[in-house]
Amino acid sequence: MKSSILVIDDDEKITSMLRRGLAFEGYGVRTARNGAEGLESIRQQEPDLLVLDVMMPGIDGWEVCRRVREAGLRMPILMLTAKDDVGDRVRGLDAGADDYLIKPFALEELLARIRALIRRMETVSSPSTEREPYPWISYEDIELNPDTREVLRGNRSIELTAKEYDLLLLFLSNPRRVLSRDVLMDKIWGFDYSGESNVLEVYVAMLRQKLEEGGERRLIQTVRGTGYVLRGDKT
Repeated sequence: MKSSILVIDDDEKITSMLRRGLAFEGYGVRTARNGAEGLESIRQQEPDLLVLDVMMPGIDGWEVCRRVREAGLRMPILMLTAKDDVGDRVRGLDAGADDYLIKPFALEELLARIRALIRRMETVSSPSTEREPYPWISYEDIELNPDTREVLRGNRSIELTAKEYDLLLLFLSNPRRVLSRDVLMDKIWGFDYSGESNVLEVYVAMLRQKLEEGGERRLIQTVRGTGYVLRGDKT
């Protein structure tokens, strides 16, 4: 049996379609019709992955996501939204979601997103051999500790989401090297990820905001038409 997936959506047509499609792919599937029912289902049995609609009566998807993360649960969360609005997507990502998909969507794309999220989780969760603690990784005044996942800029501590941390770690591991959009998507989200998604741009904007909220200068530079680079100057 593949991973277990909980779908929380008040649209019966979508839950029915996802139940059939995911089950056909071999996933164990449960569904819930609203946020309260979904939270109770999670309490009874934690799924490996959560597919979560944003707009639901009562407890909406943002609140469900926030409560799941506050409870310390780390399963990947794929949010479904009917609005192609950056503000709504950023709100979901800030609440702890790992990815989002805009309705209407093709089942094939949702399956690809799920495969990428599960593969990423399996990579992060795989046991590692015993080793010496990692030293801090730094570039200019940004410091990151891979063991404790602490991030500092100067004397300021920065709280990052899991994906923001992964993105910053990749930049710090490749200072002054231009990383193409395809490389960043593959390393952070997986090979099956849709090339048309702007999730990378959203995450870079969120990461920049956190790194620069103390008035610090920008170090993650845009290389137009190519990707991004961690560099202290714009040349």
